[in-house]
Amino acid sequence: MNSALNCNISFIGGGNMAQALIGGLISRGLPENQIQVADPVEQIRSILQEKNIAVFADNAKAIENADVVVLAVKPQVLADVLKPLHGLFEGKLIISIVAGVTIEIIAALTGTQRIVRVMPNTPALVQTGAHGMYADASVSQEDRNLTGKILAATGLGLWVNTEAQIDAVTAVSGSGPAYFFYLMESMIRAGKNMGLDEKVAAALTLQTALGAAQMAISSDKTPAELRKNVTSPNGTTQAALEVFDRAQVSQSIQTALAAAQKRSQELAQELSDSIK
Repeated sequence: MNSALNCNISFIGGGNMAQALIGGLISRGLPENQIQVADPVEQIRSILQEKNIAVFADNAKAIENADVVVLAVKPQVLADVLKPLHGLFEGKLIISIVAGVTIEIIAALTGTQRIVRVMPNTPALVQTGAHGMYADASVSQEDRNLTGKILAATGLGLWVNTEAQIDAVTAVSGSGPAYFFYLMESMIRAGKNMGLDEKVAAALTLQTALGAAQMAISSDKTPAELRKNVTSPNGTTQAALEVFDRAQVSQSIQTALAAAQKRSQELAQELSDSIK
């Protein structure tokens, strides 16, 4: 990482996702003195100072010597944060992890087109994130490669072909952890209802989720094929899956993700209207 990322990275916003990226970068060998963070909250600055990170209350100071600037603030405050910095991003790559804000808006607020938009997810906090990335034709292959290396510090990064697809990424992986937590909740509750101690039901459920994910990642088989492999004819698994099918669980999941995508589009439009 030290040789692969020979650049200074500044974060505007030092919250959970920024700290996840910072922790991943440091664990992969990026020196602390190549990271700067600006945040208005003294408590956050103190946490980062304990990691030997240079922290600032002044955003302009934080990005002064940056090669890469990561925007990691809440979308509602982005315009107020960026307007005083307009014109200060020359020669810098901007990576935005701000939900719902388009590249067009960020370009207008910063005065640069050298922007990558990223939709991360919360498992980045344990370096198993899934990030969707988009950049238009004005971003060089070198900048794309650099962005990929930075995001790889906290998990998987995949490029999408259009900015509109970021809304689909939001529905699948951005909101996705909540879907799996929902299923875990239900399985734990079912185990408890069947007489298992709650801690036992929880431990079995979580380990099963981890094992199933690891199998799916490491196998050359699709999830559908893996499911068939553990479903014996007329067995216990088939009995459960038939209930899912009668309840149209698969169709409900697809409808739910479509609703998440639609809401992502609506929120982005509302945000765009408020900033303009």
